[in-house]
Amino acid sequence: MLRPVALAEDFRLLVGELPDNWTDARLALRLRDEEEAARAAALLSTLSPGRHRETVRFYTARRGAGHGPDFVAGVLRRLDDEGIHGELELVSAGEAPTVAETSRATLAASWDAALTGLPPDWSDILAEVELHSTDYLERAALMMSPLNPARHGGRPGFRFRCARSFGYGAAPEMVRRCLERLDEQGISGEVRVLRALSGTEPWGTQGPVWYVAGKVV
Repeated sequence: MLRPVALAEDFRLLVGELPDNWTDARLALRLRDEEEAARAAALLSTLSPGRHRETVRFYTARRGAGHGPDFVAGVLRRLDDEGIHGELELVSAGEAPTVAETSRATLAASWDAALTGLPPDWSDILAEVELHSTDYLERAALMMSPLNPARHGGRPGFRFRCARSFGYGAAPEMVRRCLERLDEQGISGEVRVLRALSGTEPWGTQGPVWYVAGKVV
């Protein structure tokens, strides 16, 4: 004789024993007889179950195709409310592949890579350092002070200008040294070149002027 169980609770216990990286699970509900299995399958119809004799099978998925665990538990409560009892068994479960953590590029190395992608005659850059945490802001601002960093938008980070040979902006070597200081302090983030000009020449000014969102940068 099958022992009465609260199927919704039993389901949660089974799911709770799965590894942290589980993605989907297939379950089998074994009932007293074929008639009760037919009733159970009808109540579980939203899960698109399969039935063979006294066994009903269904599927749950954490994301993507398939109903999530909370939804499945809610459907199983219908069986509990109808007094339908059975034994719930985990048939199989899928797991997400473990991805090896790769080393993150330093800010200085990211700067080098950004410069490599520019035309050989580049002269002026508007760049941005986006930090991975707001906790870094005060220390980063101090270490980047030679670059005259400026906050922009709501993201944690700073924008700055770089000039290759003349004009307004820090020299690329100074930019790299400031980014090295951030690396030495364990401050991580991403470096982006937002705008770049090539072959500019001063004409009564210190260099080119950029307007971003109506403001001079």
